[in-house]
Amino acid sequence: MRFPRLLAGLLMLLAGSPVLAEPRPVVIASGIENPWAVAFLPSGRYLVTEKLGRMRVVEPDGKVGPPLPGVPQVAIGGQGGLLDLVLDSGFESNRTLYFCFSQPDAEAEGGRTNGTALARAQLSTDRTRLENVRIIFSQRPKVASRNHFGCRIAEGRDGHLYMTTGDRFSRKDDAQRLDNHLGKIIRVTKDGAAPPDNPFVAQAGALPEIWSYGHRNAQGLAWAPDGRLWMTEHGPQGGDEINIVQPGHNYGWPVITYGENYGGGKIGEGITAKEGMDPPLHYWVPSIAPSGMVFLTSDRYGKGWRGNLFVGSLKFGYLDRIDIQGGKVVAEHKLLEDGRARIRDVRQGPDGLIYVLTDQTNGQLIRLQP
Repeated sequence: MRFPRLLAGLLMLLAGSPVLAEPRPVVIASGIENPWAVAFLPSGRYLVTEKLGRMRVVEPDGKVGPPLPGVPQVAIGGQGGLLDLVLDSGFESNRTLYFCFSQPDAEAEGGRTNGTALARAQLSTDRTRLENVRIIFSQRPKVASRNHFGCRIAEGRDGHLYMTTGDRFSRKDDAQRLDNHLGKIIRVTKDGAAPPDNPFVAQAGALPEIWSYGHRNAQGLAWAPDGRLWMTEHGPQGGDEINIVQPGHNYGWPVITYGENYGGGKIGEGITAKEGMDPPLHYWVPSIAPSGMVFLTSDRYGKGWRGNLFVGSLKFGYLDRIDIQGGKVVAEHKLLEDGRARIRDVRQGPDGLIYVLTDQTNGQLIRLQP
């Protein structure tokens, strides 16, 4: 019955507590095939990537445009494809964007090996093609795998680019080594160079682009309102994590984890803590398969939601609203449960509202309307 709910809400208002009604999902566009990322163009348009190697412009009325020419060759299959996308902070004047994808190894016979790559490009003034496309970072080494590409990008206040790379599933022990890019967060300039203040620039045998290590497969990356970089990463059969990323830190995979081997059984030493390795700020057992994430910085849903972290669940198909207090997770609230669609990307739009992409063959761009 609705009357008790209304009465309860009235009593809360009288008591001075904020009442936050769950927002209503509004479908902006449909028919996007397995979308992975969305960015907000001027004049109310959207730019989306499809895992199958296509990038499209979506008009304000929801019309999905044709694929944009200019996307490099993509290694499509498994978890690989055209993945994350961000606009440069100066996009309105320079039309520059960055995207990451699974890059086939041009030197390998049959193109069986691949790796995560980061590219920059410009969107033409008529929004019909990509121009001046250049790959600025390529993960080393290339691996014969269809899994764990990572591939979330965030531009920092320092003007540099941060990107997650996965351990490629079959090479998990490499996440603890500094002579490769597997299972890392990398930090590069917008031209792809390693900034001189990266933590391992002066260390012999270490790759200079590495910012942090000991990661498995991070698919969420976002700046918190206080300027710290947060990430979510997938664990195996449990042990999905939220971490606050600090330069030079080791986040433990595969030495410490709350997950277990597929089919059962402990991983390595079966421990969850070890000196010199950062434990997760928060973890999920069972796994929710977290993907895109964003901190809400607006009051569009009421002041009580400002500062909350929003994380998409691929496994269970809901949007997790996470209440953060004092740098710790104090509560979780499931949104969009009725749809039960894999949520791949989560962004805050220029209007201060939350947008999500559903990972389906008939994928949707959805706005959460207050």
